[in-house]
Amino acid sequence: MSVITCLHVALAARLAELRRDGERGDSPVPTAVIIFGLVAVAMAVTAAALGAANDWMDNIPKHQDPK
Repeated sequence: MSVITCLHVALAARLAELRRDGERGDSPVPTAVIIFGLVAVAMAVTAAALGAANDWMDNIPKHQDPK
């Protein structure tokens, strides 16, 4: 039996098994929404930290050669 045929049979058997099992837990949509929210918060925190760091670096006086 070729590898493709073996994979096809295994996939078809797994899909049939999943269709028979009616209760599979929560929908993945709430999990995706939570992950999206966490990513948005992480991006906002990163942007705020980057802005604060850039402001801090801009406030450092420029180097002057000693006379």
